[in-house]
Amino acid sequence: MSPFIEKIIPLILAFFIGLLAKRLKMLDKKDAPVMLRLVLAITLPALTILSIYKAELTLNMAFIPVSAMLIVFIIYFISYHVGKLLKLPQGTFGSFLVGTMIMNTAFVLPFFWAAYENEGLVRASLFDIGNSLLIFTFIYYNAIKYGDNAKTDKIDWSKFLKLPPLWGMIIAFVIKGLGVTIPNAGLNFLSLVGQPTTPLIMIALGLYFEPKLKNIGYASLAIFIRMGVGLAIGWGLATLFGLQGISRTVVIVSAAAPCGFNTLIFANLENMDREFAATIVSISLLIALFFIPLLIYLCG
Repeated sequence: MSPFIEKIIPLILAFFIGLLAKRLKMLDKKDAPVMLRLVLAITLPALTILSIYKAELTLNMAFIPVSAMLIVFIIYFISYHVGKLLKLPQGTFGSFLVGTMIMNTAFVLPFFWAAYENEGLVRASLFDIGNSLLIFTFIYYNAIKYGDNAKTDKIDWSKFLKLPPLWGMIIAFVIKGLGVTIPNAGLNFLSLVGQPTTPLIMIALGLYFEPKLKNIGYASLAIFIRMGVGLAIGWGLATLFGLQGISRTVVIVSAAAPCGFNTLIFANLENMDREFAATIVSISLLIALFFIPLLIYLCG
């Protein structure tokens, strides 16, 4: 069996453990946010610091977060016009637009770690910074605009600035830039704290998985834009910027990531179409479970 497949199978099994735990009522969907908060606040920052410290950084890696932001803007342009042509109700249009723009980088991160370890995680984290910046600014603004809660359209920048992985990355770059040596005890501590990241993410995704079928035709189109058109855009940008190796793979594969869970959060917060949001998130997640490993294998 291929070493890559040997690394991917445990990830898929961890996802199904989450499904089974929910089925047996050992855990439920409410436990998933707790797991992901633990990842976001503690395990991922530790793993990010460790990965950047050990990785070899290059200037062209700056194109990775730039690519993430360009993908969001290009998808917005496409989805906005497609949604208007379909004459979707405002709430459904909002979920359609937001769902196609948000890339579930939390889903693809464990696969990059399995395939490339530190080098993959560093690049995936850089892509996530560009993605997260627009999730909590431009994309959330559109959720407010097309929801019906009549809230202020003011952007809350603090949500982005408070992201622990962002500060983990800043700390790591400062350590790297100053040439500070982390002692072995520190490296072992970061490794210990960071190790649960991958299983926690996959189990939480399994708990979150809740397939619902609403407007399946429109949902299929939204998923095609997010994953199919996104893939084409990622390939085009990676080629335009001359990205090679792992950086190229990260941009192409991340561009084809499934719809992010913030689609559901924003749909609830701003009273968009919740069932349509749940449909595109769950179906795209199931497709990505097999599609993303295949893409990494083909790109590698």
